[in-house]
Order: sequence, then structure tokens, then C-alpha cells
Amino acid sequence: MDDYPLLDIFWTMLWFFLWIMWLFLLFKVITDIFRDHDLNGWAKAGWLIFCIVLPYLGVLVYVIARGKGMSRRDVKQAKDSEAAFQDYIRKTAATAPGGGATDELARLADLKEKGAITAEEFEKAKAKVLA
Repeated sequence: MDDYPLLDIFWTMLWFFLWIMWLFLLFKVITDIFRDHDLNGWAKAGWLIFCIVLPYLGVLVYVIARGKGMSRRDVKQAKDSEAAFQDYIRKTAATAPGGGATDELARLADLKEKGAITAEEFEKAKAKVLA
């Protein structure tokens, strides 16, 4: 430990952290290249080769040139994911055991049509379900 001072450990950790952060940014840029529908195949290939051959410069230039579009695609993907999740929750809640108010009203209307309950009983049950 005497031959590796504390300041050198600090610098090594700093450079390691920056390298890991750059790797995250590189993967983010590569996924954004493939996610962008505005770029054609040759443009995607060009950006990909640029980011692989000159990785630090390629990532930096991509973020400067296409950073706004990158953030817009991230926001759009987050909104789409949230909408899909909310839609899933609505569908799951609607088909839950015991059903919702609409399922109960449909069942009551079916019983009324079959003659199992009278119109007065139907109205009472409907008021109870809607309350």
C-alpha cells in the first residue's frame, strides 16, 4: 500500500467511474441509433461505425448533434410505456373476480330479460350497484 498513495487510488477510482459512465452513454447512444425511425439504414450504419471506430468522439458528436431527438424519443417511450401499463391495469381490473359495476348491471339486465326478477327488483338492484 506504500507504493500506491491515496491520491492515486482516488484518481484510479475517478477514471474507472468515468469509464463506466461512458460505457452507459455508449450503450444509450447505440440503442437510440436503432430506435430512431427517422434515420435510414445507411445513416444508422454510419453512426454505428463512427461510434465504434472513434468511440469517444463518436458518442460526443452524436449527443451534440442528435441529443434533443434522443430526449424526445425517451419521453415518448416513457409515455407509451405508461399508457400501456394503465391500459393493462384497466383491463385487469375490469375482468377481476367479482367484476365491476358494468358486469353487475349486465347480469341484472340478463336476469330481468329472462324473467327471473321483476322490473321493480331490477331498479332496486341497479340503484344499489350504482350507489
